[in-house]
Amino acid sequence: MKLSPIEYGSGFPALLRKEVKRFYKVAFQTVAAPVLTAILYLMIFGQVLEGKEMYGRFSYTAFLIPGLVMMSLLQNAFANTSSSLIQSKITGNLVFILLAPLSNVEFYAAYVLAAVVRGVVVGLGVFLMTAWYVTPSLEYPIWIIVFAFLGAAILGSLGLIAGIWADKFDQLAAFQNFLIMPATMLSGVFYSIHSLPPVWQVVSHFNPFFYMIDGFRYGFFGVSDISPWLSLTIVGGFFIVVSAIALRLLYTGFKLRH
Repeated sequence: MKLSPIEYGSGFPALLRKEVKRFYKVAFQTVAAPVLTAILYLMIFGQVLEGKEMYGRFSYTAFLIPGLVMMSLLQNAFANTSSSLIQSKITGNLVFILLAPLSNVEFYAAYVLAAVVRGVVVGLGVFLMTAWYVTPSLEYPIWIIVFAFLGAAILGSLGLIAGIWADKFDQLAAFQNFLIMPATMLSGVFYSIHSLPPVWQVVSHFNPFFYMIDGFRYGFFGVSDISPWLSLTIVGGFFIVVSAIALRLLYTGFKLRH
């Protein structure tokens, strides 16, 4: 595959459509199940900690909803690309995609955009269902959209990297269980980092997922643990790094051309 931009008449639209239809056909599993999981988190944590105020004026349930939306969005964006690629490798039909008239950029863009679509659909579903409990304010919708797109694109890229690296489902599960899951759960979804001991506040600043969650939450409340511009800079830089790694792996054909 050549490293060239998306061209009219290429196989990019077909691959994107295939990846979107892949999760749409099993929406009960890929969309409904994550929404239900988020609702259970809200019911449990919201009930236990409802009396707690966040940022001095927001209920804990209202604070929790944006975190659950973003966590669901991130995890499902990762799952979409990683599961699709590992399934194609194991079943052997990846060769037909590699033989198609696709450049590296088109291959990358199709998988990642499909991951963004799934992540946004799940996130929107979580928001609509949890809004029955408390409807959080929407102070800066543009910030919400920017961080949602960047977060989904980053996790879609990480899913692509994991899918290329893994040779079997066990390796992919290890990548998700020991990297993606801890990073999202410890990113401030359920708490403000200011409630942590100083040493753990410092550790949290080395977690790029924290900046995705905090910047996304800023779009709802207009307040955050750190400057949203700093979060945007770090998240944007992280996106460039993971995108470059994914494109490099595609360019070299690592674990794909054999």
